[in-house]
Amino acid sequence: MSAAAPVSRPAPLRPRWPALIPPVLIAIPVLLMFAGVPIANGWIIFALLFGLMLTGMPISISLGLTVLTYLFTMTTVPIQSVALKLFTGIEKFEIMAIPFFILAGNFLTHGGVARRMIDFASAMIGHWYGGLGLAGVMACALFAAVSGSSPATVVAIGSIILPAMVKQGFPARFGAGVITTSGALGILIPPSIVMVMYAVATSTSVGALFIAGIIPGILLAMFLGFTTWWRARKFDYPRQPVATWAERWRTFRASIWGLLLIVVVIGGIYTGIFTPTEAAAMSAVYAFFVAIFVYKDMPLSKAPKVLLDSANMSAMLLYIITNAVMFSYLMTSEQIPQELAAWMLDKGLGVVAFLLFVNVVLLLAGNVMEPSSIVLIMAPILFPVAMKLGIDPVHFGIIMVVNMEVGMCHPPVGLNLYVASGVTKMGITELTIAVWPWLLTMLVFLVIVTYWPAMSIWLPKTLHMM
Repeated sequence: MSAAAPVSRPAPLRPRWPALIPPVLIAIPVLLMFAGVPIANGWIIFALLFGLMLTGMPISISLGLTVLTYLFTMTTVPIQSVALKLFTGIEKFEIMAIPFFILAGNFLTHGGVARRMIDFASAMIGHWYGGLGLAGVMACALFAAVSGSSPATVVAIGSIILPAMVKQGFPARFGAGVITTSGALGILIPPSIVMVMYAVATSTSVGALFIAGIIPGILLAMFLGFTTWWRARKFDYPRQPVATWAERWRTFRASIWGLLLIVVVIGGIYTGIFTPTEAAAMSAVYAFFVAIFVYKDMPLSKAPKVLLDSANMSAMLLYIITNAVMFSYLMTSEQIPQELAAWMLDKGLGVVAFLLFVNVVLLLAGNVMEPSSIVLIMAPILFPVAMKLGIDPVHFGIIMVVNMEVGMCHPPVGLNLYVASGVTKMGITELTIAVWPWLLTMLVFLVIVTYWPAMSIWLPKTLHMM
């Protein structure tokens, strides 16, 4: 006699009340305004924005829809001025640097540059405590100086060094923590796509920002390296044998073509041979030449796919920029940054309190948005306040970039966490536990870079770039 089939129970119904949050958030300030209750325009704008974002709508579309809804229902701004602003907002020459740096990063990721940089870093410092872990930090710093992208750095370095670390006896969590956080150096060490976006949003010099990121980038790499060395020494993780000088010279010669790109970009900008945008174009052509004709790790037949992938990513970022320009226009026309500055000055909040407020806001924003969107939304609001308080625009830009680095390494939307999860095959929760020692190091560094402006502005001032 056959056993009775188990009775399947219906899955418990999910509560429907969370779905009501976005429309309620959007409706409350609008209804209060139409009811005659005095409410600041800023509250209406941000209620619309966050309400749309909570529905799961992409941030770029949320930005554009917020602007259009507000302008067409609550102001008398003609539609022609909106269309004009869309075109004039992205006419800036600096924006052209973004697709070129993305293209250069993609060619370098597929072209064998990362592997040669890892070999060079391992030969130089692999015999210290932490061995391959320290080599990973150094390789991330070197690759960051040629790619301009944190996710690209995590993929390029992590996919090679993480299997080697596990094979040598390192815990998987240790390697994942090192690469996830060190990969964030991609947006601080120049060239940096996020710095270009900040420059576009605030009309700050891209060249000065690039030069300003050199010292903080090197110091943060040293901080992360020290944390790696200390934990490796504490837990007695494996070390590599000391490489001979002949081996070091061989690995240096093998990686020299990739390392020369650092000289091409930074040296070219400093000497005035070309602008940051021209440097980006030069780096894309150079990366193509090195990947296909020098290292020959990438066949010419693969170039069209790299071009297409780069075009897709560039289009996505440029669409975000276009809508963020409109949002910035709305902020300015409604005098919201000026009202925020006046409020803070009336309350007697000085530079120290304002910078603390900025860090808290940006770290919270890092929980729900990715770096490009945060910079393009927050910079037009916070930048005018910083200028009224006498904060240097380049220093303020470096503070924002370091905040973005921290945001890329913590949940729920830390971009580096998701990229590293794909490389390591670890869950987000496990990765979050893995990165905490390095994340705390980054937070300590954030405090230092926030309240020590000389770290950021000494080099560009010495080189007469600001």
